[in-house]
Amino acid sequence: MSAPLGRRVVAEAVGSAALVAVVVGSGIQATELTRDVGVQLLANSLATVLGLGVLIALLGPVSGAHFNPVVTLAAWFTGRGGGAGGLTARDVVAYLPAQVGGAVAGAVVADAMFGEPLVRWSTHERFAGHLWLGEAVATAGLVLLILGLARTGRAHMGPVAVASYIGAAYWFTSSTSFANPAVTIGRTFTDTFAGIAPGSLVPFIGAQLAGGVAGLGLVVAVFGRSAPSTAAPVGPVGGERAPAFP
Repeated sequence: MSAPLGRRVVAEAVGSAALVAVVVGSGIQATELTRDVGVQLLANSLATVLGLGVLIALLGPVSGAHFNPVVTLAAWFTGRGGGAGGLTARDVVAYLPAQVGGAVAGAVVADAMFGEPLVRWSTHERFAGHLWLGEAVATAGLVLLILGLARTGRAHMGPVAVASYIGAAYWFTSSTSFANPAVTIGRTFTDTFAGIAPGSLVPFIGAQLAGGVAGLGLVVAVFGRSAPSTAAPVGPVGGERAPAFP
């Protein structure tokens, strides 16, 4: 049975917090262990892949393990919200602030674990057109993957497939694939390896939203307008929640 909305909101907040704690914490650890930027990025991306896969597997049956406003909006917009276990407008209104609040909390916790100032705005400027393109590409691919898995009846592969995609996108996109407005906001609160300056926030999120729209277009182009009735979306490990993943 679908979990009550309150539990699902808690799962989204906890999952978003844990995801950002993994991203920020592994970035801090990496910079303390080596000066090689390539090794730092490798450590950061590997920790993110492992942590994300675990979080999707654990929390997917409860909330769908979105941890990402773009994914939540895409899942709702595609009409999955009308059926049993799907998203409604009320769910979206509850999910989005939980994801953002959780992401901010995760950055603060990561800073606390490594003795950094609890809140210090990032000074890492990421303000360039090629970075915005990288975010649009990363987010479009993520939406295509998540909705495509549901359309083809392979949502159970979500923990591995989505985590693997994010790990690859760390390396094939110029922006290192934030692909998530909530995570992007959370990372402004830490002046460490994974941070992003507040002044870079708006175009990054704009690119992510544009990428989400492009991803929806790709889903229609590849899989058609409507999901086959035999491929009803399920949670990443067989639950009844609508599709997800960050």
